[in-house]
Amino acid sequence: MPGLWFDEMTVGTVIRHPIHRTITEADNVFFSAMTHNPAALHLDEEYCRTQTEYGQRIVNSCLTLSFMVGISVGETTLGTAVANLGWDEVRFPKPLFHGDTIRIETEILETRASKSRPGQGIVIFEHRAFNQHDELVGICKRSGLIHVKPADA
Repeated sequence: MPGLWFDEMTVGTVIRHPIHRTITEADNVFFSAMTHNPAALHLDEEYCRTQTEYGQRIVNSCLTLSFMVGISVGETTLGTAVANLGWDEVRFPKPLFHGDTIRIETEILETRASKSRPGQGIVIFEHRAFNQHDELVGICKRSGLIHVKPADA
């Protein structure tokens, strides 16, 4: 399903995205290495088993954020986005572990026409990530600049 045009976005709409994703050890290690994040919480199993309350490595929160937003794109902004304007109020109330499966839902919180860019509007989304136990593991607000539906579309 392609993304929604600005004028197709309705405040209060909740989208339950069909893609679910099991987070693997490889995902976490590669992402942490690619982003130069050497935190033992993501890379050192022995440290986590003996020195943390989790007893195992936790998934890099930036990876969680990336999946949370990335999974949402198909049904929200694919082909209609001008730009991502930012993320606010990013929270991770529970950790993710290797082998956890996430699902994402998005709520459209606000829409407003751009004053400086005719034919475009600003949308504020709230993305929520849940693990396989339906526990909230991530939440953020994302602002996007979105095209208005062209006359010939």
